[in-house]
Amino acid sequence: MSFEFEGKTYETDDDGYLLDLDSWNREVAGHIAEMEGVEMTDAHWEVVDFLRNYYQEYSIAPAIKILIKEMKKMFGPDKGNSAYLYNLYPAGPALQACKIAGLPKPTGCV
Repeated sequence: MSFEFEGKTYETDDDGYLLDLDSWNREVAGHIAEMEGVEMTDAHWEVVDFLRNYYQEYSIAPAIKILIKEMKKMFGPDKGNSAYLYNLYPAGPALQACKIAGLPKPTGCV
C-alpha cells in the first residue's frame, strides 16, 4: 500500500504504517493525521514527539499500557492516563499516534 503527498509516494504496510521510517517529517505526519481524521494540536504533537523519542531510545513502539505509564512518569497523571490519550487519539492512542509518528505498529496491538 502507499499514499501520495506533495508529489512523493510513501509506502506503507497493510495497516497504513510507514515502511521507511526515515521518510517521516512533521508535514507527512500532518497528512497522515488528516487521513486519520485527527486535527493535530500541541497536545497531539507532544504525544507524537514522546513516541518518536521513546522509539529512538528503545527501538520499539510502546503498547498502550507502557505508553500510559511512561507518559505519566514524564507529564504527570493529567496526561498519563487512558482517558486523556483516547480523547486525543480515539482510534487507539498507541496505534493511531504511532501511525502519525511514522513508527511501526506497536507490538501487542491488534
